[in-house]
Amino acid sequence: MARLDIAEVVAQAGVPASTLRYYEEKGLIKSIGRSGLRRVFDATVLERLTLIALGRAAGFALDEIAAMFETNGKVNLDRKVLLSKADELDLTIRKLSAMRDGLRHAAKCAAPSHMECPTFKKILRATASGIISAHTPTRVRKK
Repeated sequence: MARLDIAEVVAQAGVPASTLRYYEEKGLIKSIGRSGLRRVFDATVLERLTLIALGRAAGFALDEIAAMFETNGKVNLDRKVLLSKADELDLTIRKLSAMRDGLRHAAKCAAPSHMECPTFKKILRATASGIISAHTPTRVRKK
């Protein structure tokens, strides 16, 4: 079993030591001991950190990611949760695509003023109605 001290994990995973300590505090990773004052991890922590990074990139909260790890260290991905996140990402993509297209149109619009542009006014109405929002979508919670 390969062992890595915290500095080696930092170098290989590209994650700050403070993040590793926080993840350990949250129960996402676990050190296997210490070498002097330094935490020591099993080399499999690198794969777990990659899974955590993937989950974060997909928009999962750390608590949601933690729920994907069993107490024995194995990964248990709930397919319904994954599909729900994919649906949430689809919605976000549609909203962002509409915003991008509207902004491109507004940048090139020949109307004398943006407030006279029908497309720009449509974006304003969508924003006012909440269709386009500065907030991230509500996370789906497991019941």
